[in-house]
Amino acid sequence: MTSMNGKHFITTQDWSKEELDKALELSFELKGKKKAGEITNWLTNQTVFMLFYEQSTRTRNSMGCGITQLGGNSHDLTPDKMQLSHGETAKDTAIVLSRMGHAIACRNCFYDVGNRYLREMAKHSEVPILSLQDDFYHPMQVMADTMVMQEKFGKNLKGLKVTISWAYATSHAKPLSVPQSQIQMFTRYGMDVTVAAPKEFPLMPDLVDTAKRNASECGGSLNFVDDMDAGFEGAHVVIPKNWGGFAGLSDWADDEAHRNEMKNNLGKYKDWICDSRRMNLADKDVKYMHALPADRGNEVTDEVIDSEKWSIIYDEAENRLHTAKAIMAMTMGASK
Repeated sequence: MTSMNGKHFITTQDWSKEELDKALELSFELKGKKKAGEITNWLTNQTVFMLFYEQSTRTRNSMGCGITQLGGNSHDLTPDKMQLSHGETAKDTAIVLSRMGHAIACRNCFYDVGNRYLREMAKHSEVPILSLQDDFYHPMQVMADTMVMQEKFGKNLKGLKVTISWAYATSHAKPLSVPQSQIQMFTRYGMDVTVAAPKEFPLMPDLVDTAKRNASECGGSLNFVDDMDAGFEGAHVVIPKNWGGFAGLSDWADDEAHRNEMKNNLGKYKDWICDSRRMNLADKDVKYMHALPADRGNEVTDEVIDSEKWSIIYDEAENRLHTAKAIMAMTMGASK
């Protein structure tokens, strides 16, 4: 196993393509071992601190189960359980926890705060900082996304037509991190990526530029359309998911005028839903993916998300476990 002991995992862009390939190979190996009932105590007695500023189902449990299955343990932390609620800094938190445990994993999605918080911890931590999602990136999610596509379409994903589409939702204001991580990761694997979104819901320009460079260097492509139907046409994979109009708006959370603007923009596009009509515009063997939780009846119809033909959401979600284990094993110095 390739060890990257101590290496931070804040965005896949910080890892080489070779390192990402090794992580995916190890994910497949760990998935096979779990299925066979093999014990993988590669991180015996090691502790990962899991700090969540927001709710989590797949990330919290994939990390918690993952470290247990690797022979270690986790501490499930929230600001109210720590001195963070009293203003303790990222620097002090990182220094103290890194002297006690073996990795610090953090989810902080507050816009214009989260990624800076993780980067600040990384400057001062003696152990790897693992992103569980921030305002810019969700690297754990795109590892699982890439793994499930390799399972369904083969290890070589060059030329795979993937559409990342904005979709209407009312459940909560969803960050930009998932689609932004997807455009960066998928272009590194030579996929032909289309982003379908209304003009009011752009991704961050700097991250788009990085994805375009990835596409140029790796033989893929990245295109943008503002029509959901056009985005679905001929796609092998569709990933329709809501994201907010946060790009470049650091004060959105405290700005009532902007919140009203977002609400008005959202209401213009209630017809941006993934339904069977749109699925039939895509390739005959198209697969539907979503990071979950999906806003059923808004982002997607039950007919699509529950379809045995189209939907691979539960395979995608399961792979969060195997990819999390691989990242922890590689960065926390596992011995096999």
